Amino acid sequence: MSLNNKIDFALIIAVSNANPNGDPLNGNRPRTDFSGKGEISDVCLKRKIRDRLQDAKQSIFVQSDEKKTDGMPSLKTRAEDPTYGLGKDAFNPKKTNKDDAVKLACNKWFDVRAFGQVFAFGKSEDASGVSIAIRGPVTIQSAFSIDPVSVTSIQITKSVSGEGDGSKKGSDTMGMKHRVDKGIYVAYGAITPQLAERTGFSDEDAKVIKSLLPKLFEGDASSARPEGSMQVKKVIWWEHSSKSGQYSSAKVHQSLTVNTDGTYQISKLPDLKVEEVDGF
Repeated sequence: MSLNNKIDFALIIAVSNANPNGDPLNGNRPRTDFSGKGEISDVCLKRKIRDRLQDAKQSIFVQSDEKKTDGMPSLKTRAEDPTYGLGKDAFNPKKTNKDDAVKLACNKWFDVRAFGQVFAFGKSEDASGVSIAIRGPVTIQSAFSIDPVSVTSIQITKSVSGEGDGSKKGSDTMGMKHRVDKGIYVAYGAITPQLAERTGFSDEDAKVIKSLLPKLFEGDASSARPEGSMQVKKVIWWEHSSKSGQYSSAKVHQSLTVNTDGTYQISKLPDLKVEEVDGF
């Protein structure tokens, strides 16, 4: 059964001496907007949700290279593989209609029924080109810091063993490492029942998302984000009493005021259920 009630949510994220989301077009410096506020892109946040879902043994279509479990070299290969995907016939319009293909994909992969996906395939000998676009009910915005962030950059050297027996040291290479000294970021999201009806996203799926958001950065440590430098301090979870919701997402999100130290206030909206979940 698909989702019964509209849901809005917010994440309050604390960053301390970490690069929460490097920009590859800017030397991997932490992303900032024109006013200097730090940014974590929606794509980055969805990647981490997918990774946590995968840690929870959910079937994921868009897998990162580091967490790939099936050895598939591409999304197309995964989609058409008879063992890990749906098989080629699922995307052959001569053998399967688009609605059936959507249903199969959503039943197979959690992230497809949550975030949606575009399946685009070129022409082949037995089928014309087909493109299947699925809109998912779960949306999440980029996270922005409350105040402009201070970015510290340091020069580093990297050394690797030379050729041969490894006794000779290779040439040092110079590089830069960047970090946000400290910041509080806030991201907002929503889950829409009208779109959940098409993908089959259920109340149980929503509970899975809610259970994983508090530990979004657990198991995500790296040189750029050392263990403990990224933390979800609080998840705010609003549940409406109907599919259409009593209030717009904009009004719900605006009811939350977050301070620079991570404390917050929620303006009460009548008849709207709100749950505050501590981060890990």
